[in-house]
Amino acid sequence: MATPSLVPVILCGGTGTRLWPLSRASYPKQYWPLAGSTEETLLQQTHQRLQGLPDLAPPLLICNEDHRFIVAEQMRQIGVEPAAILLEPVGRNTAPAVAVAALQATARGEDPLLLILAADHVIRRAADFRATVAAGMAAASAGQLVSFGIVPTSPETGYGYIEAAGAMAAATPVPIARFVEKPDKATAEAFLATGRFTWNSGMFLFRASTILAELERFAPEVVGACRIALEQDSADLEFLRLEREAFANGPSIAIDVAVMERTDRGVVLPLDADWSDVGSWAALWETSEQDPEGNVLRGRVISEGSRNCYLRSEHRLVVGLGVEDLVVVETDDVVLVAHRDRAQEVKGIVGRLERDGAPESRAHRRIYRPWGHYDGVVEGERWQVKKISVKPGASLSLQMHHHRAEHWVVVRGTAVVEKDGVEELVGENQSTYIPLGARHRLTNPGKIAMELIEVQSGPYLGEDDIVRFDDRYGRSDAPAPQPGRSWAKQGKGREATDGSRCHSPTGGCRAGDAHRRPSPARHPHSTVTDLARFLG
Repeated sequence: MATPSLVPVILCGGTGTRLWPLSRASYPKQYWPLAGSTEETLLQQTHQRLQGLPDLAPPLLICNEDHRFIVAEQMRQIGVEPAAILLEPVGRNTAPAVAVAALQATARGEDPLLLILAADHVIRRAADFRATVAAGMAAASAGQLVSFGIVPTSPETGYGYIEAAGAMAAATPVPIARFVEKPDKATAEAFLATGRFTWNSGMFLFRASTILAELERFAPEVVGACRIALEQDSADLEFLRLEREAFANGPSIAIDVAVMERTDRGVVLPLDADWSDVGSWAALWETSEQDPEGNVLRGRVISEGSRNCYLRSEHRLVVGLGVEDLVVVETDDVVLVAHRDRAQEVKGIVGRLERDGAPESRAHRRIYRPWGHYDGVVEGERWQVKKISVKPGASLSLQMHHHRAEHWVVVRGTAVVEKDGVEELVGENQSTYIPLGARHRLTNPGKIAMELIEVQSGPYLGEDDIVRFDDRYGRSDAPAPQPGRSWAKQGKGREATDGSRCHSPTGGCRAGDAHRRPSPARHPHSTVTDLARFLG
C-alpha cells in the first residue's frame, strides 16, 4: 500500500487582540514577524518548519476573505504555491474549517494525511516538532486521530488539558481519556502531578477519510453545510470562495468539541518542542531571546538601566530608562505602555475602543491591498493626505469617485495614469490631477515599487466612495474597513459642507437624490504647492 501524502492544513483565522496594538482585525498577529530574529511572519514560519517531513505535499490554507491577498502574498514571498486557499465568508470555528479541508483533499479520490496547524503558533525547536509529527504518521495512517499534547512546563490556567488513558512516553501515541477545559490553579497543579496531562495545542493529524467519517458520525450538520458550500464555491483568481449562505447556515463549533471529545479513535502524542501560542505580550517576552538584563528589544529601541521589559518600535524611537517589567509597543498610531503582569488585559481595552467606534481597534494607518499598500499621513476638514505604494507590474482598479478629487505627486518610480480613456506617463517629481467623477486607473510599469503622495479633497473621503469598472483582482464595490473618518466633520446621512446629501451607509447616493457635484474651490496645483510646503 502506498504511503499517503502529508497535507498541511494551516488555519489562518483569529484576530490576536491580546497582541494589540500590533495585531488588529485588518492585519492580525499571524501575518507579523514576531518570533526570533527572522523577518518571516508566524504564518510563513508555520509552513517553513515543516520542511524535511516525509511525503510533504503543498499546503491547504483557510483564511478570512478579507485577508486573502495577505496570505497569497506571504506564500509567494517564501516560494510556496498552495494546493488551495479557501476563503471563509464568516468565522465558524475549527470543525467546519477541518471539514472543508478534508472534503477538498478527497475531492479527486485521494486520502492524504491532514496535519492541522494554527498559523499563529511559535515552535522554537522545529526539528523536535518534525520528529513528533513523523512519529504520529503511522497511527494516523491506521485510522487514529492524533492530538498533539504540549508537555506542560507550569500549571497554566489559560489552556485546555488532555488526559492520557495511561502513562505517556515520547514518540508514543496513547489513547485519550478526556479533554478538560481551562482549570483553576489548584486543579492544574494536580494534573501535572499525575504525569498524564498535556496542554491541548489544537494541532491534529489524521487521514482525511477518517475525520470525515467521524464528523459524519458526530456532527453531520457540519459536513452537510460544508459540502454544499464547497460544491457551490466560486473560483476567484487563486482562491476558492465558499458559498456564503450555505457555510453560514452551518454550526460554529470547535473540532475538539465536535469530534475529539466524543470519538473512540483519539490518541494523544506528547510534544516537547518549546511551543507557545503567543497569547499575550508577556508570553511573547517569555519566548523571545532576551538580553543580559532580561529585556526583549525590537526595532529602533534604546534601553538604559531597564530590566525584564518588552520594548518594541515600529516607527519612532523608543527609549526605556530605568524601567522594569514593562511592555511598551509603538505603532504608527498607538503607543501601549503596560505592566507585564497585566498584559492580558489589553483585550479589554480593544473591546472598549470597539464600543467607542475608535478606528484604532481594527485597522492600522497602513492598509494592505493586492496591488501594494497605502498609509494615512495627515487629514483635515475636507482633505487628507496618503502615501501610496504600488508593486512592480501592479495596477489599481479602473474607478471613479462621487465625492472627491485627487492630486498625485510621484516621488519614486514611474506611473501610468489613465484618465477617461487617455493614458499619461508621470515620472518622479511630476504630478497629475484626477477631477471628481473621472474614470481613472493607476499602474506601475516599472521594476521597482512606485510611490506617490495623494491629496484628496471633497466632502466625503471614505474608502467606500469607489465605483469599480474593471479590477484585475476581482473585487466588488463592497466597502472595506477603513481606519479614518468618513464624512469630513460630518456624520453619515448629514448635510455635507457643500450642501450635498448622501444617505447610503456606503457613502453612495440613492437613485433620484439631488446631489450637487462639488468642485475644488482652488486651482488644482495650489493643493500640490501646499503639500510641498507641508512635506518641507
